[in-house]
Amino acid sequence: MAETHVIRLADVRKTYSNGDIEFQALRGVTLDINAGEYVAVIGPSGSGKSTLMNILGCLDVATSGRYEIGGEDVSQMDESQLAEIRGRRVGFVFQQFNLLASMPAWRNVELPLCYAGVGPAERKRRAIAALQDVGLGDKVNNRPGQLSGGQQQRVTIARALVTEPTLLLADEPTGNLDSSSAREILDIVDQVHRSGRTVVLITHDRDVAGRADRLIEVRDGRILEPNKAALAAAVER
Repeated sequence: MAETHVIRLADVRKTYSNGDIEFQALRGVTLDINAGEYVAVIGPSGSGKSTLMNILGCLDVATSGRYEIGGEDVSQMDESQLAEIRGRRVGFVFQQFNLLASMPAWRNVELPLCYAGVGPAERKRRAIAALQDVGLGDKVNNRPGQLSGGQQQRVTIARALVTEPTLLLADEPTGNLDSSSAREILDIVDQVHRSGRTVVLITHDRDVAGRADRLIEVRDGRILEPNKAALAAAVER
């Protein structure tokens, strides 16, 4: 039977300690995200949404609670096991492009395949195909410094998708872009969703969040789920 839930969190808590001081970043988050959903996670700075993103992407682990991704319980996995899950199931798009300036676009895109043990010829083929999919077929040999901000973000999307993950996590993907480039990137994210992948987009921008089918608001380490009509009304105001 095909999996229904790509993401399942049960009473997930995250506490950071600094000496005798403790800060609860997540306070009992329970959440299911189904295969093929497009979900936006919104919230102000300090709300806990970045901590939630790090746990969803297996970049961090919860202090307590259970987290399953694709039916696998990752709550007690060590770093090498988490890295394997990240490489197999998750594609990341960040606000900061995190591209290697000395490498052409296709070399940046192939990097996750290097870690996955894919051979050189196949890596290059898949990297170029991924760049063509995001409209950069004529820029495969350009280095990041020769590309606009919007084009660099397209490279990061191609890199995120080249391993064919089931889940795309996008953390403020339009934060460093002008409005025209932002719309282009969000159009590509829409296309990724229509292709059947699950998309979770982290943002503080309610206009950006309005592109998603489902909206989750994080406040003080807890989640609320406003309906889309209410969010649209808030945006209009």
